[in-house]
Amino acid sequence: MNQRDPSPVSRDAVDDPVVVQADAHADQPVAAPQAPTPPATLRAMGHSHIHESARAQVAGAAHYIDDLPEIKGTLYASPILSTVAHGRLNGVDASAALALPGVRGVVLSADVPGDKMLAAFAHDEPVFAMDTVQHIGQVIGLVVADTVMQARRAVRAVKLDITPLPAVLTVQDALAAESYVLPPVFVRRGDAAAGLAGSEHRLQGTFDVGGQEHFYLEGQIAYAMPLEQKQWWVYSSTQHPGEVQHWVAHALGIDNHAVRVECRRMGGGFGGKETQAGHLAVWAAVAAHKLGRPIKLRLDRDEDFMVTGKRHPFAYRYDVGFDGTGRITGLNLHMAANCGFSADLSGPVADRAVFHSDNAYYLSDVEIASYRCKTNTQSHTAFRGFGGPQGVIVIEAILGDVARALGLDAQDVRLRNLYGRDASEGRNVTHYQMTVEDNILHELMPQLERDANYRQRQAAIAAWNATNPVLKRGLAITPVKFGISFTATLFNQAGALVHVYTDGSVQVNHGGTEMGQGLHTKVAQIVADELGVPLHRVLVTASDTSKVPNASATAASSGTDLNGRAAQFAARHVRDNLAAYVCGLDGCGAGAIQFAGGQVISPKKVRAFDDVVKEAYANRIQLWSDGFYRTPKIHYDKTTLTGRPFYYFSYGAACTEVVIDTLTGESRVIAVDILHDVGHSINPAIDIGQIEGGFVQGMGWLTTEQLVWNDKGYLATHAPSTYKIPATGDIPAHFRVNLWPEANREDNVGGSKAVGEPPFMLAISVYEALRNAVAAARSGGEDDRAPVQLTAPATAENVLRALGKVSD
Repeated sequence: MNQRDPSPVSRDAVDDPVVVQADAHADQPVAAPQAPTPPATLRAMGHSHIHESARAQVAGAAHYIDDLPEIKGTLYASPILSTVAHGRLNGVDASAALALPGVRGVVLSADVPGDKMLAAFAHDEPVFAMDTVQHIGQVIGLVVADTVMQARRAVRAVKLDITPLPAVLTVQDALAAESYVLPPVFVRRGDAAAGLAGSEHRLQGTFDVGGQEHFYLEGQIAYAMPLEQKQWWVYSSTQHPGEVQHWVAHALGIDNHAVRVECRRMGGGFGGKETQAGHLAVWAAVAAHKLGRPIKLRLDRDEDFMVTGKRHPFAYRYDVGFDGTGRITGLNLHMAANCGFSADLSGPVADRAVFHSDNAYYLSDVEIASYRCKTNTQSHTAFRGFGGPQGVIVIEAILGDVARALGLDAQDVRLRNLYGRDASEGRNVTHYQMTVEDNILHELMPQLERDANYRQRQAAIAAWNATNPVLKRGLAITPVKFGISFTATLFNQAGALVHVYTDGSVQVNHGGTEMGQGLHTKVAQIVADELGVPLHRVLVTASDTSKVPNASATAASSGTDLNGRAAQFAARHVRDNLAAYVCGLDGCGAGAIQFAGGQVISPKKVRAFDDVVKEAYANRIQLWSDGFYRTPKIHYDKTTLTGRPFYYFSYGAACTEVVIDTLTGESRVIAVDILHDVGHSINPAIDIGQIEGGFVQGMGWLTTEQLVWNDKGYLATHAPSTYKIPATGDIPAHFRVNLWPEANREDNVGGSKAVGEPPFMLAISVYEALRNAVAAARSGGEDDRAPVQLTAPATAENVLRALGKVSD
């Protein structure tokens, strides 16, 4: 099921993994879970159902914002962008633009009726640039015209008067100037200095990891419509309708209740529409306020690149001590995040990087310094993993270097450093004082090792590398331990509405948003099972602030955990109302009533669900309800960065084989085996798809997706012609995904676990395999055991640089 396990292939083919005979006694792969359940006709959860919009999307009938019918009188806006990285904005001359056909007006900071600063938590970013510009591509204003092309042509006629000022363009420059969007954060446990001083071995190193463009298929877009009596309706491609509502009201100087924000679906988000979709909604609303007409604003791909933030690039410096077995005995870690010109979500992103800099490993004596650097570039923002990947990659790189220094297999070193299985081992408390209670990696990693024939393949790869001077292979297994919950405790809440209509059909509305990840499908499955009705009888409607207020962003991998549970509770209230009605008819206890297969079953009689609903309505029984859920057990002190910020951890591991060409620096991923923990899967097909997609997106971050700013602060890689995401030809021929069969040990909906972000970090196995291939290429030299300096993404140029064939 959704697994690609290729037939035997030749060992001599570059595109094929090294194939070895499996151990006859090795355990078989763990298949996608098939826990004992009622027949598929009776239960929706635990079975693979197609995405609720799949047929409409394939047919081109699924509507996105640019597909919606437009209100008569709609105008179109195009942004005026800064051409200087940092400068004093002296004036804007739009006279030539205003003289062009179809142009209706220009909108600048002076036209904002409310607060001229966005309602971001740091209050450090203007709606439109005012006295200064802070990066090339910062929005200074809008030109509004009758057509999209008229607006875009008119923008080119606007003249900007900007006096350049010194710009900070690199993390190193920001550190030297102590230029920060937020103060540095320090986390300590034990005595790192003493641990390092007393270590048997010691290594120091530095490396950099680049950012990543979200590259959603549907670009940023908003459509703002003024209604009667100072009310507003905003269509926004956003992961956080509630924040868009708040931001628009704040900028217009009105109450939140006057703004309705709706989002039926997004064509991808990946974190890029968590906060920054709010910018477009505000800009469109301000323009609509000034001109009194509906305004649509859609960035084209180049503008999207230039205006919006990316994954945060990170720079690292480490000093690690370890014993002869590879166990870490002391660590001093310095992490510097390039945040761009404003805070945005950089604080929590950098915090999560701190939380995940241990990944799966116990660090007894550790000191971590986290710097949130302000530079004159786009304000970087949320991206799938939300700082987790930037934390995980550093400890995996350190352990890879430790293993290399000792001449040990990195798998053994990783296993030796894992958190303990339970409290009895005394190695299960994180550096932020959370106890790891559900560690399954001691079982999962060896299982994957056997499934993927890791030891045999390592020997075969060593033999291959010894006889192939140009092409070198590498193999690596890396694990993931990813915390699930918003680190800001207040966001761990959700609401939902469930309506049962008199014909027995069910409508659900919840606070989450659908961006292709299958959230609405899973919520529908949960509600269908709670009411015992067929899945096709449940419809999930558009996310809408007028239905579920104050909803958290669909982020932190918690969309199903929060909204699914809230919808389950709402459906349960309706079910309980119906059960109470039926037990009154049949003279039995409410607990004896069952709902399954579209029927309501009591000890005395079986009734159709539809019939019960009609009778209940006739007897004035409430057939709708709300549901609310708040995540239990979590608490977190943001001052000390200690507590239990996560409800549970999701786990997984990936074994990846790569090959590099030492002459050109080109590389290819040729085999991937994944064993991942999603608890009891609500929808295995969707979960496996998320694992595959997350891995490939992570592979792109670490291999081809390079962002390049020149010495003027101009983003040179601002289009598909220069920025390369993985394509179908990059997918490895051998790509096998299996699911760990154990249920979530915490009381989560359906026994499931989150799946959105954790698989992204499985792709760090690609990076480690590439470093192993580089090490193999230099084998026999005096630096045989030295750290491999490979800047990510591992483009051909960076691979050649790591091989010593290209100098800076």
